[in-house]
Amino acid sequence: MKARAIMTHRVYTISPEASVQEVAQLLSREHISGAPVIDEEGRIIGIITQADIIGKVDREGLRVADIMSPDVIAVDEETRVGEVAMLLSKRKIKRVPVMCNGKMVGIISRADIVQAVAHGYLVIRDW
Repeated sequence: MKARAIMTHRVYTISPEASVQEVAQLLSREHISGAPVIDEEGRIIGIITQADIIGKVDREGLRVADIMSPDVIAVDEETRVGEVAMLLSKRKIKRVPVMCNGKMVGIISRADIVQAVAHGYLVIRDW
């Protein structure tokens, strides 16, 4: 199974200039734990997560760009889901943008992989 088969197509993004309160509102409203940070040209320049916000809770006046993780790990839509699962596990990350021809076309989170297992689309094997 390929990444494109289980990815979430509707990806909520945020600007690096948005306030921390704005991104917290987005995450809360959409019931997500993180979002890609997109520049004016639509390129992914970072990822912002609940953990990034929690770690800076006592500081005022911060923007998304101040606290986001700039190192974005992404996968191609043709990447096998097993590889995506291993990547999430080994890198201790919770989501990866899915790319096609340099453009973000979706996102895969741990929840997407668990949902695929729950529906029987993926099988857990003893290695």
